[in-house]
Amino acid sequence: MNDIEIATEAARRGAAILMKYWETLGKDDADLKSRNDWVSAADRESEKAIVDCIHELSAGDSILGEESGATAGSSDRTWVIDPLDGTSNYLQHFPFWSISIAVRKNNETIAGLVYEPLRDLFFTAEKGSGAFRNGRRISVSNHAAVEGSFLATGFPFRAQEYVGVYTAIFQDVIRIAKGVRRAGSAALDLAYTAAGVFDGFFEIHLAPWDVAAGSLLVTEAGGIVTDFSRGDRWLERGNIVGATPRVHDELMKLINRHVSEEQLDHRRNSRSSL
Repeated sequence: MNDIEIATEAARRGAAILMKYWETLGKDDADLKSRNDWVSAADRESEKAIVDCIHELSAGDSILGEESGATAGSSDRTWVIDPLDGTSNYLQHFPFWSISIAVRKNNETIAGLVYEPLRDLFFTAEKGSGAFRNGRRISVSNHAAVEGSFLATGFPFRAQEYVGVYTAIFQDVIRIAKGVRRAGSAALDLAYTAAGVFDGFFEIHLAPWDVAAGSLLVTEAGGIVTDFSRGDRWLERGNIVGATPRVHDELMKLINRHVSEEQLDHRRNSRSSL
């Protein structure tokens, strides 16, 4: 089995757990990991099912999971897993959540899958081979400007220190965009950007498992993905812009009016030294 076939099987096993609990679990059944960041039995059991499948079908690979953390393997490959992206949505019975699985080798994402179980939609990509939705090739939109664009974003709810700068960026964006949606699953936001539904996506302070698969989908669909300084460290830094080429360029100019990646690095370093 190739990486996408393994990821597909793993996602189906994880999704079986999530569908079992869907609309039966609520916020009262979950634990608070940190402010506004919830985890439930559905997250934990889904991740176990996914990891068990990967160990069965691709033994020796390392794992980086949202719930279980890092587990070293004997190979040079790492599976990056979010077993339920959109936990708050899931616990509130809001039907926008997904599973995200990526494979990284030599500091590069080589395969990615985002699965939306409620619609049985698989978004998949392998490095250099294009991006697909249920086997049909997808591409980013041909929209050429932030003006009139349809964008996705996420609020920095786990990092309140960034709310001010995010709000300033958001105000500039909504003045000229046609619409901006905050649906609550970064993996799906990126998948829908790759499919041309959204013209672009931006967010501050995400984790690697939120965006590892989705970022590959966007680039393989013809888009551009960078951090807030047009660099390639979005997995490390957590700040991401993924969009069609022209929309990406304009979004970067809007964002950099208010903040640069170096300024965000300084904030992080100052906080960690306290």
